[in-house]
Amino acid sequence: MARYIFVTGGVVSSLGKGLTTAALGALLQARGYKVRLRKFDPYLNIDPGTMSPYQHGEVYVTDDGAETDLDLGHYERFTGVPARRSDTVTSGRVYSDVLQRERRGDYLGGTVQVIPHVTDVIKEYIQADTGDADIVLCEVGGTVGDIEGLPFFEAMRQMAQELPHRRAILVHHTLVPYLKAAGELKTKPTQHSVKELRSIGLQPDILVCRSEHPIPEGERRKIARFCNVRESAVIPALDVDTIYQVPISYHDAGLDREVLAAFGLADRRGPDLDVWRRIVDGVRNPEGEVTIAVVGKYTGLADAYKSLAEALTHGGIANRARVDLDWIDSEIFEREDAVAHLGSVHGILVPGGFGERGAEGKILAVTFARQHRIPYFGICFGMQMAVIEATRNLAGIENASSTEFGPCENPVVGPMTEWTRENRIETRAAGGDLGGTMRLGAYDCDLVPDSRVRAIYGSDRISERHRHRYEVNINYRTVLEGCGMTIAGLSPDGELPEIVELAGHPWFVGVQFHPELKSKPFSPHPLFASFIEAAIAQSRLV
Repeated sequence: MARYIFVTGGVVSSLGKGLTTAALGALLQARGYKVRLRKFDPYLNIDPGTMSPYQHGEVYVTDDGAETDLDLGHYERFTGVPARRSDTVTSGRVYSDVLQRERRGDYLGGTVQVIPHVTDVIKEYIQADTGDADIVLCEVGGTVGDIEGLPFFEAMRQMAQELPHRRAILVHHTLVPYLKAAGELKTKPTQHSVKELRSIGLQPDILVCRSEHPIPEGERRKIARFCNVRESAVIPALDVDTIYQVPISYHDAGLDREVLAAFGLADRRGPDLDVWRRIVDGVRNPEGEVTIAVVGKYTGLADAYKSLAEALTHGGIANRARVDLDWIDSEIFEREDAVAHLGSVHGILVPGGFGERGAEGKILAVTFARQHRIPYFGICFGMQMAVIEATRNLAGIENASSTEFGPCENPVVGPMTEWTRENRIETRAAGGDLGGTMRLGAYDCDLVPDSRVRAIYGSDRISERHRHRYEVNINYRTVLEGCGMTIAGLSPDGELPEIVELAGHPWFVGVQFHPELKSKPFSPHPLFASFIEAAIAQSRLV
């Protein structure tokens, strides 16, 4: 039977519960335990797929096609355990499930209530599809006291009572603020947060205390006394210079030892953290430095491209180089000369996105990278803009465009209404719902022999994750290849262009998928490693 760790937060949001969950999973994994990590979000959306990146940050996509919270990206990057659809649950999904059961008559005409019906479904999700995991870590979004989160907290309380002793523990993440005027750390917010938890029947076993200043022994003792936990279970969570230091810092603070003690498990062997020390050393002691311009639509919020930023860091780790990111709103190129913003960068990356706003600016960024022979990496929408740019400026078809922007005479990029997944046909109506109707999840791609990407991957067939509604039109293949753009990767049926390359350019690759979703610090994605290597070569020319 699996053991369960519930990770909750208090006082304020954005304390880093996701990183705590991911780092703790990595520590337990390093101790020899099989882990599974999942996220429970109290908001009423079915999933974050239709939410603005400014509202929620990036949408992380799993192999099986689930659109999830960005924290699942942290989970995968820290543990390497592939997330699944069962690892992400929202209130919207729970209530939808309950209402479907009511409509089918599953409740035999009874009154449907939060307790027991909603909480029972939450408990089902918590315990479902755990496989052979020894420990399941469940992060609950939001903060204690949020009205929409109460059913999740109640489900946790019930599970703690129903499972055998020491099979479920609670790790509560809280804030210990420093008041500069008083020159003091304040423990009262933590005390009140724990009091709120205890008022709904939950007693934390471990407190993770986020602070900008070291927490003295006396303050830790005070927190332990007033919050009814052991002093050794008050774990400081101080700011670090790289998130990959977090597992090491938590181990030094005793978090993994306290978890084992709370479960009554023997400390059978210490974790081997050498891989994390090597990663941190690579980040802190680079041998070179490059600047990458990320030309996107949502550059005002770094979390909108969280996996992308981390994948570029991983590419730097692979090359012992620091990667500085220059976030540029693509619309600026529609008003100003690109040279002023791109003249000193060593690589240009155009990421995914939706809609016409900023598209022409992205196309101008592609033109600049092509003409000035700067390494270019186009991802999803960035590949589509590269294809449109080549069709317009190299093939001379000036009105080439995407039907995503409206009807056009030469739809180099068009809507995808039918595709194959696991030997079955999936369809989408052009005017149908937006949520969950894209080509989502992992699909195979065949690489063309003698192509750059074939050499980078070292394989003839790859599997990458997708999230898009529009495809490059295969009918323009002859036009593209006639102007020097090679389709270097295709779907196994040969119908969907997946990768393009530009002949005669130092490094110019566009991919329809999202390779950033599979990159990890201990296993950098080969495309990002190669792109940063090309940027390093470019830096030596400047």
